[in-house]
Amino acid sequence: MLVPRESRPGETRVAATPETVRRLSARGCSFQIERGAGEASGFPDAAYEEAGASLVDAGPEVWGQIDVVMAVQGSALVESRSELDHLKPGSVLVGLLEPHGNDALKTRLQQRNLQALALELLPRISRAQSMDVLSSQANIAGYKAVLLASSALDRYVPMLMTAAGTIQPARALILGAGVAGLQALATARRLGAVAYVSDVRAAAKEQVESLGGRFIDPPELEQKPGETGGYAQQATDAFLAEQRRQLTEQLALADMVICTAQVPGRPAPRLIDDAMLQHMRAGSVVVDLAVAQGGNCEGTQPGATVFRHGVQLIGADQLPCSVANHASALYARNLAALLEHILKATPAEASGLHLDLDDEIVSGCLFTQSPLAVGGAA
Repeated sequence: MLVPRESRPGETRVAATPETVRRLSARGCSFQIERGAGEASGFPDAAYEEAGASLVDAGPEVWGQIDVVMAVQGSALVESRSELDHLKPGSVLVGLLEPHGNDALKTRLQQRNLQALALELLPRISRAQSMDVLSSQANIAGYKAVLLASSALDRYVPMLMTAAGTIQPARALILGAGVAGLQALATARRLGAVAYVSDVRAAAKEQVESLGGRFIDPPELEQKPGETGGYAQQATDAFLAEQRRQLTEQLALADMVICTAQVPGRPAPRLIDDAMLQHMRAGSVVVDLAVAQGGNCEGTQPGATVFRHGVQLIGADQLPCSVANHASALYARNLAALLEHILKATPAEASGLHLDLDDEIVSGCLFTQSPLAVGGAA
């Protein structure tokens, strides 16, 4: 198994840690770690050596001996590392591949006869929870989003009683009650904010209230969006229009807004437009976690902070990278759990990973398959 340095600018995470190297080595795996792969996330080369991995300068001769490449930003790796041309046919790439509509990446992988597992496609079923990279990283994003908003806000977050009078708590509005939204809610409550949560799924109310939040009931329309595979379905235009009207009232009262609403494979729903921003208090803050998918809020830009109508708009597209050590630890454990699952089905005599296409987890996240590996080991 090879763990290369990440190639996407700003990416600080690593796909394996010394902990998971030991864990998978106990299952018979051998590791090649490209020098410096874990430095940005606080894992020095010496720690990998102590865990039993070999440090390499990953040139073509090294890549040519590899069965599995473990990456965080796998799509960026394919685009930037020519060494992939030297991988054996049937070798496996595991990582975040941005698979939705990415035909160009699929073609490049197929031309190289490589198999690829896209972690974004992992089915959200009970037995795959320990492998769910999107959830572990969204948890971090929700936590950091509130800290970022609190730091930028022109007010205290908790209620304070002072000799000069009482300071009322900040009011947080969270759009979306998925993993990131619920963690944002929990963090806002820990900081002392009064938190309101909007979600298209009425079923999210119980989760929101269990964390001390106040749920904003979705609009009463005949056709409401539901949920498929753990994700909210795309809402109708009529539903979104009524929701925007409802949100305009809430935005006028909010000090900080955390946007987390996303639909896999589609642009993020536009929940806040320019006209709605004009109703917000000058000095308030919007943190848009969906900015890389087009954004929930009009005017947000990936990795940038802009001001519109006196409101600070923060396009937070790489928040897990700001908590590189723990983000890497969680990502690596997710990936190790997936590989352990696959290894259970790999025959002892196989020279790589055997991808069992009858397994729901494997078939669910399989992005490309090499014709040379059909029915056999990778």
